[in-house]
Amino acid sequence: MDVRNCRRCGNIYIYDNFNICPRCRKKEEEDFQKVKKYIEENPSANISEVSEETEVSARKIIDFLKEGRLEIKDEHNSILSCERCGKSIKTGRFCNKCIGQMDREFKQAIGQRKDPSELGSGDMKERMRIKERYKNGKIE
Repeated sequence: MDVRNCRRCGNIYIYDNFNICPRCRKKEEEDFQKVKKYIEENPSANISEVSEETEVSARKIIDFLKEGRLEIKDEHNSILSCERCGKSIKTGRFCNKCIGQMDREFKQAIGQRKDPSELGSGDMKERMRIKERYKNGKIE
């Protein structure tokens, strides 16, 4: 058993591939559902309004955007920008152009025929896992 401390509350939990405990994950999911419902009912609301009405911090709402769980309607926003080139994006951490460039760079770095599961452990395996999540549009 792998026992860890929750990054959010500090409580001990049995690690299950998440960096926060089940109780904090449940609270985070409840917050996400509140935000999602409010945005569905008020599609023109800004982050400050959503935060105030749902009592979910603006920081957490921005985290939901970066995780790809929410998307900004306006493509030319000042809230999210690509962490690599700075271009305005609607969701996630990187624009599609940079995702494609990183994909090519990772493939060159490790060789196109290698599968992330063959890499063992370490930094490169983590980078490939992240790249695959963004490429497939899946955020854990």
